[in-house]
Amino acid sequence: MDLANPEIWIALATLTALELVLGIDNIIFISILAGKLPPEQRNKARRIGIAAAAGTRLLLLMLMAWIAGLTAPLFSVFDHAFSWRDLILVGGGLFLIGKATHELHQKLEGASAPAGGVAAATATMGAVIAQIMVLDIVFSLDSIITAVGMVDERWVMVAAIVISIVFMLAFARPLGEFVERHPTVKVLALSFLIMIGLVLIADGFGQHIPKGYIYAAMAFSVFVELINLAIRGRQRRAAERQVSQRLVEEPAE
Repeated sequence: MDLANPEIWIALATLTALELVLGIDNIIFISILAGKLPPEQRNKARRIGIAAAAGTRLLLLMLMAWIAGLTAPLFSVFDHAFSWRDLILVGGGLFLIGKATHELHQKLEGASAPAGGVAAATATMGAVIAQIMVLDIVFSLDSIITAVGMVDERWVMVAAIVISIVFMLAFARPLGEFVERHPTVKVLALSFLIMIGLVLIADGFGQHIPKGYIYAAMAFSVFVELINLAIRGRQRRAAERQVSQRLVEEPAE
């Protein structure tokens, strides 16, 4: 462990930043699923989900030799060799697209459901944690394979994962509450999950899409949405001031 080597610290900073970016996907998914729970259970679900993500990543890191075996070809279809990693990514991508589409349907169609219709069942803590665990495995596998390809020192990978998990724990609750307060942000986040699912499927079929393009598009969309939120907030405050002024100017009866 050569702590005096500047390359070690550069690798740690780079890998930590990468883990944080990959962790955004996890936080969005966890926040949306936790939002289906009663308010008093949401923060607990977020903590359990992020802790499970940390445990999964560290466990997979300890099993690097096994992970290397996951990239070995199993069978070929139309001259493309599929490995266990590819199958996991394709399955995870399909699950992510299906889940995000279902949530969008509930968000848009459920709000306009006729009165007296069947109410949507309240999610249980166990069901939410189970769904979080499925995606934790997919995101963690992608994260660890990326980390192994970047650095050779295992302690650097462990440190990057721990640092990213601490940041995820710190920001999961405010991010989740922000998403819940703004329906348009939730729809945007679900759209991101569909796009990420598509990227996972493409990766599983051997079509690598540079994640920099994906995250640049996501960042631009978030920037535009933040501008929209600021404009709507300014308009709402202006309307409230007009109502207050009108009430003050009206003569008392």
